[in-house]
Amino acid sequence: MGDTVHEGRLTAAVEGEVTVFLIGMRINNFRAVRSWWPVFRAMPRMLKELSQDPDSGLLGFQTLIGSPRTTCVVQYWESPAKLMAYASAPEGEHRPAWAAFNRRLREGKGKVGFWHETYVVPAGHHESVYINMPGYGLGRAGGVVPVGRRGERAADRLRAV
Repeated sequence: MGDTVHEGRLTAAVEGEVTVFLIGMRINNFRAVRSWWPVFRAMPRMLKELSQDPDSGLLGFQTLIGSPRTTCVVQYWESPAKLMAYASAPEGEHRPAWAAFNRRLREGKGKVGFWHETYVVPAGHHESVYINMPGYGLGRAGGVVPVGRRGERAADRLRAV
């Protein structure tokens, strides 16, 4: 979808259950580059690995910069099972990055913060609208359709299944 603006009112084409995974980091001490730089660099490697594997379960992602200190990646997954399978896969990028982070955490004395949240959203319990926007969020991850195909109002789209 890239940067092409899609004119009109659209909604995400995803109609089934979706797993939303938010993951982020906070730089607590800018001078402690050895503590936060490896954490910052690990996420692009994981996202590249996931994006190149059509069976990974990752539908798409969006990176958000909250401030000079904070970064967040919003990820959309087919299921929580596929998310957990990736997190625990011994051959993937995640396990070594997580082990390295835990080592730095013990040595770093709070110089970098990390968080994640997982939400499993049942079918019919998510809705979206994009007006004159390039692909974004769930619409970027799963494609878009005209709003009328899923209901003109947000309340209609929440009930549409």
